[in-house]
Amino acid sequence: MKHEVDLNKYSLRTDLMIEAAKNVDNLKLNEENFDGVKVTEIDIDDEKSKVIGKKVGKYITIEFDDVTDINNRKKVLDVFATQLSKLVKLESKNDLVLVIGLGNDSSTPDSLGPLSIAGINVTNHLYELNVVDEHYQRVAAITPSVMGKTGIETSSIIKSVADSIKPKLIIVIDSLASTSLSRLNKTIQLTNSGISPGSGIGNRRKEISLETLDTPVIAIGVPTVVDAITIVSDTINYMVKHYIYSKQHLNIPKYKLIVNNNYLKEDIKINNQDKETLLGLVGKLDDNELKLLLNDVLSPIGYNLIVTPNEIDYLMECLSNIIYSGINKILHDYDENKIV
Repeated sequence: MKHEVDLNKYSLRTDLMIEAAKNVDNLKLNEENFDGVKVTEIDIDDEKSKVIGKKVGKYITIEFDDVTDINNRKKVLDVFATQLSKLVKLESKNDLVLVIGLGNDSSTPDSLGPLSIAGINVTNHLYELNVVDEHYQRVAAITPSVMGKTGIETSSIIKSVADSIKPKLIIVIDSLASTSLSRLNKTIQLTNSGISPGSGIGNRRKEISLETLDTPVIAIGVPTVVDAITIVSDTINYMVKHYIYSKQHLNIPKYKLIVNNNYLKEDIKINNQDKETLLGLVGKLDDNELKLLLNDVLSPIGYNLIVTPNEIDYLMECLSNIIYSGINKILHDYDENKIV
């Protein structure tokens, strides 16, 4: 009889619906591919919400290659703007949109929100002076920082501002966490279900949503961190795939001439026998059992670290550029957004 693993002991650090829903039966995924940029749309109703543990709403996931490449970045911007337009519902240019950049600008992987706000074209003050062009949406923006700096719950700051200026729509930008190395800084999630500040670093605060603010909320997030358990677990699985790939192509002459071939782009079927041959007892564990074992090994000694890539500074610059350019493009009727 298969050993049952209690995963309640292990908290999966993922904010991505596409990861949380991957093992849910009968869940409809609408997938499209736009010149190498993959878009997955998932609608979560009350029934699915209870199973997955995520809020009811529409979740749009955009997956892409390295955005440090200018051509890829432009493609992602176009797709991001198109998908964002599906969620933005406004009646006139006078409808006030409040854009909020969550996060800590002193912590690079948590600075996506503040960096994005720096590029938002704000116009609310111009509307009040009656000197704004008719093509511009009424927009205000804030960066409320984090509770560790202000001593105030982030949601309380946002609610105070929202109660004062009464926006018709709130757009929130934040860093997220993922349970997959392949999605780190290569995924953007959009949802109309709201967000919980600090979730990207495992420090979940009071949520920002329609229910708490009485205003529709669109949340935009990018996974910028993973924990050590995810890194070790993925590395072990990559080892197995590399072993199987090498074994299959060992005696094929043309493959001996290929240096550093990306075996992850190949269709590699993992069989339990090869996995056990390479890893022994560890190879008998499924993915959940492996993560539970790693949690039991790393957490008691404080080594389940939250980590981010060493090029995170430039990645944050590129990703924030996509986000603020996409928001500007959708809210304002002009095509002056420059991506650099």
